[in-house]
Amino acid sequence: MSAPNDLAGTALVLVHGAWHGAWCWRRVLPLLRRAGVESHAVTLTGVGERAHLLGPGVDLHTHIADVIGLIETEELRRVVLVGHSYAGMVITGVADRLQQAHPGVLARLVYLDASVPLPGESWSSAHSAETRQARIDAAAASGGLSLPPPDARLFGLEGSDRDWVNRRQTPQPFRPYLQPLDFDADRVAALPRTFIDCTRPALATIAAARIRVRQEPGWQVSELATGHDPMISAPRELVQLLLAQHHLASRDR
Repeated sequence: MSAPNDLAGTALVLVHGAWHGAWCWRRVLPLLRRAGVESHAVTLTGVGERAHLLGPGVDLHTHIADVIGLIETEELRRVVLVGHSYAGMVITGVADRLQQAHPGVLARLVYLDASVPLPGESWSSAHSAETRQARIDAAAASGGLSLPPPDARLFGLEGSDRDWVNRRQTPQPFRPYLQPLDFDADRVAALPRTFIDCTRPALATIAAARIRVRQEPGWQVSELATGHDPMISAPRELVQLLLAQHHLASRDR
C-alpha cells in the first residue's frame, strides 16, 4: 500500500451490514461519483454475490481482511471508511490494523447506525439477552453456520423497497455474532469518528451504540430521520452526510 501524499484524492469505502451486500449501495454510489468522489463498495465474504463462499471458517477477521484487501488492491491512499450496522465491528478492526501498519491511510471513520464496540466486545454484546438467545436459536437450524435474514420491515422499509431488500438478502455468517474483537482503543480513537443515527424508526439493537457515542468524547453525531437502511430509504440525504464527511477529511489533510 502506498503512503498518502498531497496529490492523492480521498476515497469513500462503503461496508454493508448483516445480510446485505454491495448491492445495497446501488442508489448511493452514482450520486457520490457524480459529485466527483471516488467511491467503492465491498461485499463481505459469505453474503450477496459472495454467498457461495459461506462456510464455517468465515469470521470477523475474514471480513476485516475483505475490506483491507479492497483498499490495498485499489491502491487507495486516503480513505473515509463507512460501516453500516454490523460493519461497525468490521471497520473498527480495519482501523486498528491499518493505523498500526499504514498510518495516514484512514482519514475518518463513519459508523452508519452501526455497532460501536469496546475492546473484547462482540457484535452480540450490545444486544439484550432475549435477542442474543433468539439469534443463537435461529442459527441452530443451519448447524450454527448462518443467521437467516429478517423481514426488511424491521429496517423501516415498506412496499417495493421492502420487497427488493427481501429478495436480495442472504443468510449472514453466524460466527462473527459471538466473536469478540480485540483492538487498541486509543489507536482507533485517534481517528476522527462520526456516528449517523437513523431515528425513524430507530432500530432497538443499535440503542447501546447511540448512547455510547453521546457519552464518549471525540464523536461527531448526525441524525437522519429515516430507518436503519438509509442507503435505500433516504439515499440523497445520506449522500449529503457522506459528502460532508468527505469534505472534512479533505480539509483536514
